[in-house]
Amino acid sequence: MTTALAFSLRSGDEMTRLARFHRDVRWTGTIQATGSSPAMTTTGAARYHTIQGGLWIVGDHEQDVHLADGTFVRHTQLHWVAGWDPEAHEYRASATGSDGRFTFLAGRIEGRLLIFESIGRPCVRTRLFGHVADAETMTWRTEISTDGGPYVLAERRVCTTLAQAS
Repeated sequence: MTTALAFSLRSGDEMTRLARFHRDVRWTGTIQATGSSPAMTTTGAARYHTIQGGLWIVGDHEQDVHLADGTFVRHTQLHWVAGWDPEAHEYRASATGSDGRFTFLAGRIEGRLLIFESIGRPCVRTRLFGHVADAETMTWRTEISTDGGPYVLAERRVCTTLAQAS
């Protein structure tokens, strides 16, 4: 016989801390050159909202990628869900992207820095660093590791907080 939980989870301090890193933003960024592709620039935006009584933060990201000379390369999208996992005692997130990838991540907050890393053993591992500079500016850095190799910088974004609608 199974027993149902007789209580509802509520949003707590962990979600308040996580929300600092999930605010509506616009960004400009750079994608690092690799052996198979040149350096590129990005412009994009992300919008967030909470669901299920504030237990999860959901974000939709979109960005345009251009070559250094301004030539359009592609439009990308990412859907993000993040929250506090009370059983694991850490932040958890999932990301689905227009590149066909689905990634689970585990995270932690160290002061003004949010760090998420891929869970499991995917071929391409991801490590994300979000840094809150102030109420207006954040930076995000994405590092990747392929086939167990070292992490290398893949992308860096400088984000500007969008004004809240009244």
